[in-house]
Amino acid sequence: MQALTGTGVALVTPFKKDFSVDVEALKRIVNFQADNGINYLVVLGTTAESATLSKEEKQLVIDTVTEANAGRLPLVLGVGGNNTSEVCEELKSRNLEAFTAILSVSPYYNKPTQEGIYQHFKAVAQASPLPVILYNVPGRTASNMLPATVMRLANDFNNIIGIKEAAGDIVQAMKLIQHAPKGFLVISGDDMITLPMVLAGGAGVISVIAEGFPRQFSDMVRLGLESKADEAYKLHYLLADAIDMIFEQGNPAGIKAVFKSLGLCEDVLRLPLVNVNEDLANRIDAFVKKIG
Repeated sequence: MQALTGTGVALVTPFKKDFSVDVEALKRIVNFQADNGINYLVVLGTTAESATLSKEEKQLVIDTVTEANAGRLPLVLGVGGNNTSEVCEELKSRNLEAFTAILSVSPYYNKPTQEGIYQHFKAVAQASPLPVILYNVPGRTASNMLPATVMRLANDFNNIIGIKEAAGDIVQAMKLIQHAPKGFLVISGDDMITLPMVLAGGAGVISVIAEGFPRQFSDMVRLGLESKADEAYKLHYLLADAIDMIFEQGNPAGIKAVFKSLGLCEDVLRLPLVNVNEDLANRIDAFVKKIG
């Protein structure tokens, strides 16, 4: 799907100091992405702290992003969980008309077998009125969706159109690219290995760092897709230290510190997450000013 090639970003949910959703800050962040070369937006993914949002707050985030985006960029909605029937029910009941696809994380905590993962996404694919992007992130789910399982799903269900691959394993990513059916999107979910994945034949990225540095990171991905490796790697190494910093004390604490430095939102997170410490905040601020 051409609309989901290039650089997507996993949007944060900005909060005010009283921990309520900061609607105006969210609008600023959406505009910052749209104005600086980002290709599509992912709403209510892990980076959005969606686990701590109420049903009403999730709808507020969807409405705010949709209004601010005003049809400029394709939107992808995070709809996933470890209760298969609940995920399927949300897909059937939620108004998805503003969205191009859904992003659905592999079940976490339950630690299903590969067959369990297959059966979960079979049910999701059958329930979803939109194309589905799988999301493999073993560091959060405690189980790795293996390439053989991904290929089985890709070949069995036409509406499973891609995977956000965030195992941090370039060999696993290359196996996905090698064996994927034509048109299946292998999307990086790991900012540090995005460029190698793109140069190996990947379709782009769903990124965290690109939210803070959208022009530079989207240019890097575009150059990678054009096989201009030397130019692309200059941008990769420009941002490499920032990638390490924003994940040093967890996501989205790092990227919210970037946004605070940029004046886009406060660095407020909901428990059990907390903001970065003073040392890291100062280092991030110095980097933002240097790139600035």
